[in-house]
Amino acid sequence: MRHPTLLLIAVISRIGSGLAASLTVLYVTQFAGLHLRTVGITLTIATAIAVSASIWIGHLSDRLGARDMYIGMFALQAIATGALVQVRSVPAYAIVVLALAVADLGARSSQGAVIHAVVPSADRLAVRATVRVAANLGFAVGAALGSLVLTVGTPQAFRAGLLTTAALIFCTGLLIFRLPRVPAATSGASASWAVLRDRPFVLFMGLNGVLNIHNTMLTVALPLWIATRTNAPHWMVSVILVVNAATVVLCQLRLTRGTDALPGAARAARRSGLLLALSCLILATTSATSTPVTITLLILAALAHVTGEILESASGWSTSYALAPPGLIGQYQGAHAMGRGTGNLLGPTLFTAIALPLGPTGWLLTATLFTAAGLLTPVILRRAQPAVPEHETATS
Repeated sequence: MRHPTLLLIAVISRIGSGLAASLTVLYVTQFAGLHLRTVGITLTIATAIAVSASIWIGHLSDRLGARDMYIGMFALQAIATGALVQVRSVPAYAIVVLALAVADLGARSSQGAVIHAVVPSADRLAVRATVRVAANLGFAVGAALGSLVLTVGTPQAFRAGLLTTAALIFCTGLLIFRLPRVPAATSGASASWAVLRDRPFVLFMGLNGVLNIHNTMLTVALPLWIATRTNAPHWMVSVILVVNAATVVLCQLRLTRGTDALPGAARAARRSGLLLALSCLILATTSATSTPVTITLLILAALAHVTGEILESASGWSTSYALAPPGLIGQYQGAHAMGRGTGNLLGPTLFTAIALPLGPTGWLLTATLFTAAGLLTPVILRRAQPAVPEHETATS
């Protein structure tokens, strides 16, 4: 790995994310006195605002320098995480979760721009794939630490866990200083919404967002489907999550190969859509099978899903780099984050209001949506013009 610092950043920050994910909602509902429905609505609104600002955040990354923006996003996240222990009202919670949502999306777009700047073009996708593997491992460690806090279960333990998360995020921000400084863009950065004039990329962004609904499929739809519409034991939810994480760790690098140019990215998106659709078709059959068959089918569906997930990520990384002109790297990364964030926002409604209530028919409709997004992406990318390559930038 040419930049081990990027791995350290990914591991440590995601340990914090895994710890926070285990504790935050329970803390504000059990100890801060907020109602669960209020928390859900506030989270949705804050995420929507942050997603809508993703392009502007990416633009700031171009104007200020990607590394400095990356550091700033981790500083904001550390402060907001630490402030959670002081939350006692809905307005205070809204401010904190909006800061966290902005920091999360800003860090993602800044990370992509930093990798573009400090890693040679031939290595970028491999580095992003390796960073994603490291992030998954870190998140698992953080979730395990969170389970220890949950076992203790006291307010003091929760506050200690959240403050530990803030400290980990702060340390991650300090690590970023080890990366080469990325100068502010000298060309293109004055056009704060230039990415929206790139019609092929905007269309790709939307289709990639549709494919990214796979996140909600894993975390919302599958657990609900297993618990309410199949005869599989509920522990199959944990099995599927483990299968997902293990497959990402073992296969992300291998499946990312060959996607570093637009033709490879287009093929990856097509295969992603078809594999996600296959996962839906398999799931559609699991409401009418015996328990052993259901378990087998669920594992097969999970494998098809995670393979599609890996290919979707690789396609998005490659395209957001290939089409971004010099001076607009952060903005294109922000737009990519916006498309994915939109998919995350729409996913819960799609699955809980349409797909799951309709049963097998709902999965068939979802499969059609994934198939359409996968097949249309190569058509869109054939019209796209790759940006003129720029000279390689500083490395450490």
